[in-house]
Amino acid sequence: MTSLDAVVVGSGPNGLAAAVALARAGLRVQVLERSDALGGGVRTAELTLPGFRHDVCSAVHPLALASEFFRGFALERRVRFAVPDVSFGQALDGGRAAIAYRSLPRTAAELGRDGAAYARLIGPLARRADAVAEFTGAPLLPMPRHPLAFARFGLASLEQAGPWWDARFHGAAAPALLGGVMAHAILPLPSLGAAGAGLSLTAYAHARGWPIPLGGSQAIADALVADLLAHGAEVHTGVEVTSLAELPPARAVLLDVTPRALIRMAGERMPAGYRRALERFRYGNGVAKVDVALTDPVPWTDDRLRRAGTVHLGGTRAEMAAAEKEVARGRHPDSPYVLVSQPSLFDPSRAPADRHTLWAYTHVPAGSRLDRTEAVVRQIERFAPGFRDTILATSSMDAAEVAAYNPNYIGGDISAGEASLAQLLKRPTVSADPWRTPLPGVYLCSASTTPGPGVHGMAGWQAALSALRHEFGEREAPSLAP
Repeated sequence: MTSLDAVVVGSGPNGLAAAVALARAGLRVQVLERSDALGGGVRTAELTLPGFRHDVCSAVHPLALASEFFRGFALERRVRFAVPDVSFGQALDGGRAAIAYRSLPRTAAELGRDGAAYARLIGPLARRADAVAEFTGAPLLPMPRHPLAFARFGLASLEQAGPWWDARFHGAAAPALLGGVMAHAILPLPSLGAAGAGLSLTAYAHARGWPIPLGGSQAIADALVADLLAHGAEVHTGVEVTSLAELPPARAVLLDVTPRALIRMAGERMPAGYRRALERFRYGNGVAKVDVALTDPVPWTDDRLRRAGTVHLGGTRAEMAAAEKEVARGRHPDSPYVLVSQPSLFDPSRAPADRHTLWAYTHVPAGSRLDRTEAVVRQIERFAPGFRDTILATSSMDAAEVAAYNPNYIGGDISAGEASLAQLLKRPTVSADPWRTPLPGVYLCSASTTPGPGVHGMAGWQAALSALRHEFGEREAPSLAP
């Protein structure tokens, strides 16, 4: 290419989504990635032993079948997914577990006397999962297009965001099931941000399920890159951009970076008021990651967990809330919340024959340098005695190493900015078009913008649509269909 219409910095899911949208609009697009590999949060590599393929960041993708961008892109036709019948489970002491099947009626039936209350809470959201994905994937300004679904979601979130969150339940299983998925938000429990995240993820679990890409999460990045190349875009790895002045001339620049990085890259070009707004953007606590090569599947005491794509550990909802509050106070809990997945149960390509991979993370204070392998193993062993005997090798990253792997994960914050309610309203500023910056032709398209964390491509898609409107006069969204 001798000249460019658009440059995209960063090849995470949002950066690639932005580039796909721009290339599909017929523009000349170049993608620049600092790493030697593409994909950012959707990469797969041999981290423990040869032949054991582990997802470096995200492993299970509730939004891959739910987001407006991926549905338009027809990701299901480009990437093969396994969709477990058990979306997620919550391990409990005494050999018990709470199970979230894709089937909401079956889930409710196995929750016993709390099943009907669970179904009344989640059923209206699961039946309107596409509407939930739409309004959680867009700015809250202006009013969402589905006001009734939005109102139901808001009321359910308010119920699950305060000390009254267990009021509709009698036992421990249903609250624990919800608490485990709400803890994904890396926020104190209960809170509005965690409640909203948990309820939307639970709705997707009972609507389309939580899919696992066959071959690894890298398959999602590969599908996006293949589409880019098919539409004439250039993709360059090993190119670190530290200043906007280093970029080639282009009418639009889309940055899959954090507000902190944008401040550095813009330097004195940044308007003072916008700089102050970005400096107020807060980053959350982090994760410590553990990958394990196994001789056998995890020997859960409740056999139903062996069919789950994701398992949440930490005991009761009260126990998990206590652990998350410890993290918020800057401490490492003795009994941490742990998120576990065994992709090899559903995708034999992830490990040699008769062997298995395990993916796990736990929450830690931002910037933590503590290796949490033993804490994770101990928590799994609590609900699966004999797990230690299945371990062949482990690989771990503390929060500081997670941040070093991906600069968007400041302090190990995989959300690229605290996902509290306040910061979902101003991500990174309060605006109906939060992707557009005051710098001419410059847009943010990372998870630090609306709609926030998750592998959904929506921040990139929305930023690209904004750039198409303002820089190129294009009002119609380009087709994403294969």
